[in-house]
Amino acid sequence: MSALQSATGAECVPVGPRLAALLPAFPPTGPRPLLATMAGFCVERGADPAACAEPVLDGTHRDLLDALEFARRWAAAGGAEDELPEADEKIIDDALLARLGGEAHEATRLALAWCSVEQWQPPALAVLCRSSEVRRRYASALLPACRDLAALERHDLKCLAYALAILEDEPLVVLHRPSRTGFEVRIGGIGDNFQLHTLLAHVLVGGGHVPGTAPSAESVRLATSPEPAQGRTGAVATGAFELLAPDGERIWNEGLPDDIPVVEGRRLLVLDEPAYARSWNADRFFPLLPGTAELTRVLSVDEVQTWFTRTCWTP
Repeated sequence: MSALQSATGAECVPVGPRLAALLPAFPPTGPRPLLATMAGFCVERGADPAACAEPVLDGTHRDLLDALEFARRWAAAGGAEDELPEADEKIIDDALLARLGGEAHEATRLALAWCSVEQWQPPALAVLCRSSEVRRRYASALLPACRDLAALERHDLKCLAYALAILEDEPLVVLHRPSRTGFEVRIGGIGDNFQLHTLLAHVLVGGGHVPGTAPSAESVRLATSPEPAQGRTGAVATGAFELLAPDGERIWNEGLPDDIPVVEGRRLLVLDEPAYARSWNADRFFPLLPGTAELTRVLSVDEVQTWFTRTCWTP
């Protein structure tokens, strides 16, 4: 690790895949997250994320599943979910391993996974945030386990869950309720709904398709530029819409495009007048990920009416 920290980017490029390739050979009770972190560091310095992704994300997935199995065995032994221990290796003792049952080495593996699973988050993000190919190939397999473990509220896996849920080249039907107009928009690389909100306002208001105030050029640049901003910019974006699900429930800006419900094979989002004035920091959730939102088609009047019949705003 010390050698890597003083290495040049050119030296890190070939080393990353070699370090990642060692991961499957490390014993489950060894310092695998540390080795993955070293490979992730090399990716951050220029190593190929796709060449490092499989060992890093397979290790992440395995520890997510092992941590969930730890929680299952804890509950099977009579422990309440709200009594699950904190993720700290100080909890690992003979009594805990006996409670988990099974072979001692297996119980140790599960306990270590429970305690170290968050350490996989940085190297996993290193490969996920630098390659849409990696996200397409691996994200859907890891996301359910990540969300299930996060729901136990003992691990902070928000960044990993958000990265795994990023939509790529996703068609979106957008209905603008005040003007009774509709659009097909294709989105990708968007880290949260703050960024989505800005880009929809840019495409629809800025493009002259719906009334309102278009977002500033700086907020759009921050949402879309391939070059990440250095630190917090202080730029502010202003809300142009209320984001709603077809049943009228709010789609929160703090949430994800993945929260938008799928209706008959398409994600369906309804835009309404904002309930109140709101603004937010325009910096994107994942600095390395430029978002995209492309208007692919304006829907006909008949199409808009048909889509509205699938919402709670049926005429």
